[in-house]
Amino acid sequence: MSGEGSEPQAIRKLQPGKLVIASHNAGKVREIRALLGPYGVDPISAAELDLPEPEETGTTFVANAELKALQAADLSGLPALADDSGLCVDALDGDPGIFSARWAGEEKDFREAMRRVEDNLAAKGPNVGRDAHFTCALALAWPDGHVEWFEGRVDGTLVWPPRGGKGFGYDPMFVPNGHDRTFGEMEPDEKTPLTHRADAFRQLVAAVF
Repeated sequence: MSGEGSEPQAIRKLQPGKLVIASHNAGKVREIRALLGPYGVDPISAAELDLPEPEETGTTFVANAELKALQAADLSGLPALADDSGLCVDALDGDPGIFSARWAGEEKDFREAMRRVEDNLAAKGPNVGRDAHFTCALALAWPDGHVEWFEGRVDGTLVWPPRGGKGFGYDPMFVPNGHDRTFGEMEPDEKTPLTHRADAFRQLVAAVF
């Protein structure tokens, strides 16, 4: 959807060339590079440009993605793409949600974050539901302040203990619907098309390329 209206004609097209990926998360950057590969875009990460990480003060995934994309576009003078994503657990009223990274603490210890999710579920009793989904908001910003945003989702269930070491974040405890392995057990080329990020990217690609 467009930051300046949701009518199709309002959507600004992205031209080939450099695009800042407004993230310092190497796993996210890797996935985004792979998804952008076919479209004539030359991705460069915020970390490569030594851009600071803004404080995520938004109350939604979209708001945080827009905040990050706008800052990166302003500081770099280039179009910038930001992702804000997280795990939403039905039985925990959508937590950790926008606080998914913060549950991992300053050390970004997602083993501890997954343990925290499991402990919170266990506290609700043995029959607690384990349905969850990942949400991804993508914001594409230009230096003049124009923003387009897109939101994707993948549904699944949580397992314990975590399985697999190939993903990142909460991947080892999340089994997408229709599959019997966690994202952490899947090779990147199998996992990537199934993700919330890929869902949001399909919308972005249809709109801006």
